[in-house]
Amino acid sequence: MSTLIVPSRFCGPPVSGNGGWTAGELAAHVEHGCPTDHARAWPPVRVRLRQPPPLDVTMTVTEVDGTTTLSHDGGVVAEAVPGLDELTAVTGVDVATARAAEASYAGATRHPFPTCFSCGPERAADDGLRIFPGEVAPVEGRRRVAATWTPHPSLAEDYHLYSGGTQRASLAVTWAALDCVGGWSEDLLGRPMVLGQMTARVDRLPEIGQTHVVVGEHRGTEGRKSHTASTLWSGDGDVLAVAEHVWIAVDPSRFS
Repeated sequence: MSTLIVPSRFCGPPVSGNGGWTAGELAAHVEHGCPTDHARAWPPVRVRLRQPPPLDVTMTVTEVDGTTTLSHDGGVVAEAVPGLDELTAVTGVDVATARAAEASYAGATRHPFPTCFSCGPERAADDGLRIFPGEVAPVEGRRRVAATWTPHPSLAEDYHLYSGGTQRASLAVTWAALDCVGGWSEDLLGRPMVLGQMTARVDRLPEIGQTHVVVGEHRGTEGRKSHTASTLWSGDGDVLAVAEHVWIAVDPSRFS
């Protein structure tokens, strides 16, 4: 048994954890999802969020029969298992296209959770990720959004898996970067949602100070659920990480 805390910096809604960050931090506890000293990639992990992750409290992490469970006060907050499905990357765009798309970010002036760590416009550059995706050309009829992201030095962690002293963001931050861009490929203003499930594979952690591109894609809606995907690309056009999500439509006032 180990423990996990979601610091208030990593909120999604103002009183609960960012779904992507929490899921990524839990994924780091999955044995299948932890790289060895000779590996540089995290295989797919699927995390299902059962309730809003509380902030600044100690939660327990246990593993039984291949399921890693995050619990608090006797209730299950999230469950993680090795991901078995192949994840399909969202077609990328170049940096210039992604940067131009940011001007049409729907959450810039009206946002269900404006202090969200991933996409909140009220977060400072040295505090939140400030990923502001705007619409780009669809592929095969699927709506896509894109944004640039340059990881701030405050997100740096020391990873011995990479040579040359390169500073990179953490696994949890990488999951957070893959999170909300998927949601914005759906109509988050007309249909506020929170993350219900996320599956991600991280091939390489993003480098601090380098410009990246994050692309999200809408892949279907059924009832209260929306299915989306996202991909983190390097500025040179390499896939760094891919994810797929299930979102649940909610009344945002219940999360404030």
